[in-house]
Amino acid sequence: MTLRLALLIAVTPLAAVAAGSAPTTPTQTTEQCTGTQVYDAARKACIDSRDSRLDDATRIEGARELATYGRADDALRVLATLSDGGTSDALTVRGYATRKAGDFAGGVALYEAALALDPENWLARSYLGQGLLEAGDRAGAEAQLQLIRAGGARGTWPETALVDAFGGRSSY
Repeated sequence: MTLRLALLIAVTPLAAVAAGSAPTTPTQTTEQCTGTQVYDAARKACIDSRDSRLDDATRIEGARELATYGRADDALRVLATLSDGGTSDALTVRGYATRKAGDFAGGVALYEAALALDPENWLARSYLGQGLLEAGDRAGAEAQLQLIRAGGARGTWPETALVDAFGGRSSY
């Protein structure tokens, strides 16, 4: 574990422990599993995402990791196996994978759907801000950062990730 990750975990409030509340690091899902398999720590094995032994939280985090490490298409296929793909967390990660697969507008629509369900979904706001930055909309990204901070999520992983996307600096 890197020092930065250890420090981040130490200062992240326990209430913030949810999908996307910590940085995504490579695990067996990206290092050993293939296609739409997700690593199941309880079984110590790569499991096909359609397997009923996997819960949606494991699928969502696995898909988030796959999208982060260049396997957005696999991530979207994993997300298609969710028992409830309409949750704010599921829509957020589907938006992230969609954006990473090259469909910016589709990703934004999914972030907006996630935020309609949960306006305090800080990861959705962070991913939206990161996408806006990639599209050249610095003001839109700054607005998302301001909403994250105004909502009390200063110091969380979503805020840190968005600030990092600005190159570690933001005017807010």
